[in-house]
Amino acid sequence: MPFRIELLPSHHVFELAGQDTLLEAALRAGVAINYGCSSGNCGLCRARLVSGQVERTRHQDYVFTEVEKQQGWLLMCAHTARSDVVLEAGVATHPEEIQFQEIVARVKAITPLTDKVRLLHLQTPRSQRLRFLAGQSVALAVGDDAGVYAIASCPCDDRNLQFHVRNLGDRFSARVFGTLRPGDSVTVYGPVGDFVLRQDARRPLLFIACNSGFAPIKSLLEHAASLEWEEPIYLYWLATVEGGHYLANWCRAWEDALDHFHYRELSADNLEEPNPDQVMAAILAEHADLSAFQAYVAGPQGFTSRACERLLQHGLTPDRLAAAVV
Repeated sequence: MPFRIELLPSHHVFELAGQDTLLEAALRAGVAINYGCSSGNCGLCRARLVSGQVERTRHQDYVFTEVEKQQGWLLMCAHTARSDVVLEAGVATHPEEIQFQEIVARVKAITPLTDKVRLLHLQTPRSQRLRFLAGQSVALAVGDDAGVYAIASCPCDDRNLQFHVRNLGDRFSARVFGTLRPGDSVTVYGPVGDFVLRQDARRPLLFIACNSGFAPIKSLLEHAASLEWEEPIYLYWLATVEGGHYLANWCRAWEDALDHFHYRELSADNLEEPNPDQVMAAILAEHADLSAFQAYVAGPQGFTSRACERLLQHGLTPDRLAAAVV
């Protein structure tokens, strides 16, 4: 039977099964726990045992004082649970609570999604994983060639980072479509951005993506799933180019597997300036009142700004609306 783990003062609750460490179980459950090296050296994942039984299962070099040991302090990356456990531990809920990082990652794979979009899969060192919130972005650099990209993967797998790179003619995307190979080094700087999931009040989620604006929304969707979000989730994805729904099968598989996830695929004809009115018409045909939703919009600048204006005109309040230019 899995053990129940509760964190104070945030009151996050998750389960730990098998030989996972407390840190691994927290990250798998989508909890943005404070941590650094994840190998027992830095002490950032320190927590205080309030109740329950734990056992150290991993080596640690970080040293607690005798007083701290008596108070119940431990490293979550080096301990597992042997009963239901309550811990005092730091959890990030806002972007400003996560420190800026610089990590040299390796290219794991580069996979074509369309002739103009590549899936760039980076893997960080085991001892230096990227700490970020779902929906955030980072700068990627190879030498002097750099670009800012939304992370398209979930923080629950913090070592494997995915990006949807469009061929825009800049020097970094030219490397991804040309000379970059598995094993090459890419420096990751970040994270940045406040396009993150609000967890203080669970509401139905409305996601609107245009073209590769799907990247940060995919991260948010996977994070919501890791949190076992029970409220309805709607995704409207507008594509203005051929093959623009480059992960449509992923979306359909989620819709088949999850009763509360609903996917709507919309296409436009090669518009230079994507029009959100088509998306809004589809949304309002199903939801006349948007006041109950928490909404996220991602895509080109003009599209996101006009879509946000339309959403606010139909009952959404500014505090329940977030936008990202991708």
